[in-house]
Amino acid sequence: MMLSSVTSPKEAPQRSPAARTQRVLTLHPIPGEDLIGLCRRLAQALEAANATPLHLQVFGQTGVSSLVRETLRALCGNVDYPVTWVEGAACNHHPVAGLQVHLFNGPVERIEDGGRIVGSVFTAGGARQCLVGGLGGADAGLTRPEQTRRTLERLQTILAQAGFDLTDVIRTWFFLEDILAWYNDFNHARTQIYSGLKFRAGSLPASTGVGAKNPAGSALALSALAFRPLTPGVQAREIASPLQCPAPAYGSSFSRAMELPTDTGHCLHISGTASIAPGGKTLWVSDTRRQVELTMEVVAAILTSRGYSFNQLTRATAYFRHAHEAGIFAEWLAAHQLTHLPIISTQCDVCRDDLWFELEAEAEKD
Repeated sequence: MMLSSVTSPKEAPQRSPAARTQRVLTLHPIPGEDLIGLCRRLAQALEAANATPLHLQVFGQTGVSSLVRETLRALCGNVDYPVTWVEGAACNHHPVAGLQVHLFNGPVERIEDGGRIVGSVFTAGGARQCLVGGLGGADAGLTRPEQTRRTLERLQTILAQAGFDLTDVIRTWFFLEDILAWYNDFNHARTQIYSGLKFRAGSLPASTGVGAKNPAGSALALSALAFRPLTPGVQAREIASPLQCPAPAYGSSFSRAMELPTDTGHCLHISGTASIAPGGKTLWVSDTRRQVELTMEVVAAILTSRGYSFNQLTRATAYFRHAHEAGIFAEWLAAHQLTHLPIISTQCDVCRDDLWFELEAEAEKD
């Protein structure tokens, strides 16, 4: 394992104090575009962004992951940043549902593990931060809970390489193969590990946990964001959901949202959010339309509680149990004049068999 430095593709232009150092690029396949065309458009977008990729998230068929990686290497010269690939099927039958790239204008260090780049370290918002991606690949012969423990232990080892600790983590993404068969076991394993920790932010990380395969064939894939303040007055903090109870109240070890400072304001990380009552029960069983409406009401309440609006979303992912029901969410977006938002819609199982829709998001304000 090693830590190395990289610079932006080009010399970054002079920026005003209000210029954002962090951005998220979201790409969707366009009608008639094949995988090569999508990769070419991503390469062009990265070149035009004139910034350093921190992490690439791909939702698509695992069978085309090697082709996409090889094509990106051919077009970009190298893929020297973490990549998390999960089998989130497109809701329009394309092999890829969409791509999300976190970008940074400024120096970035890379963490390498096992011959792959798995982490990006950067300084923003008065803190050193580390975005880790693509973890998984634990011995498939181990039980799923043991793979969970091993993957979190590996995350700890990777973070330590850059001077971070597991207690610095403020956001996680867990993609579990066959999630409905072992989500309770996953929660138990995660809670066991977290119970021995005192997180620097004073709260459990915000998190997303959905069902998806990964190219390594392991029980889970993991991405995470760690945040270590450089000065005493800087901190990440938990944000409650005004319309829901804390997730630990029904056995899930995560926070509803976390807010952290940026170079120009604040960024809100909203955990995977679904149609759950204040007491923790599923609402609107078998009614996807009502689940979408309630989920978006809950997300809106979290945003509003901290002075954000939907128009300040920088990235979001909508997860559907049934791909053909993505049109219901598209109708909701159209009715609220929000079709321009950077949202990827993908088919992934949610953590309960009676939850058919979930949304996670990030928003930024000055």
